[in-house]
Amino acid sequence: MKAKIAGLTPARRRAFDILAEANRPVGAYEMIDLMAGSEGKRPAPVSVYRALGYLMDNGLAHRLASKNAFVACGHAHDSEEPVVFLICEQCGEVKEATSPGFARELAALVGAAHFNARSRVVEIAGRCARCAGE
Repeated sequence: MKAKIAGLTPARRRAFDILAEANRPVGAYEMIDLMAGSEGKRPAPVSVYRALGYLMDNGLAHRLASKNAFVACGHAHDSEEPVVFLICEQCGEVKEATSPGFARELAALVGAAHFNARSRVVEIAGRCARCAGE
């Protein structure tokens, strides 16, 4: 993964750094604002979406559909491996999880349905241990 990060263009690197430093979901327009703050000029939305697309295509970021936002990839996992996001509705924390058992069960489910899955992302909303007072 370090090799992927080292080879990024400046715009892609800045987008990745923003996601990694935020440690929470970041929307594309918020990213534009954050980039403008550091660079002094606002990048075009299409440039930001291209950078985010590249990061997602290369396993460096994920899109959370429920939040319409992006997070840095927290695991070095295979691009075909399903990812589960645990999203705290109170503080906004997002944890990324993978499981070989879940991957097998999901593959069996998808195969039995004769379905060609494009995405293997599950989002689970709730409360993290800190917010739940555990």
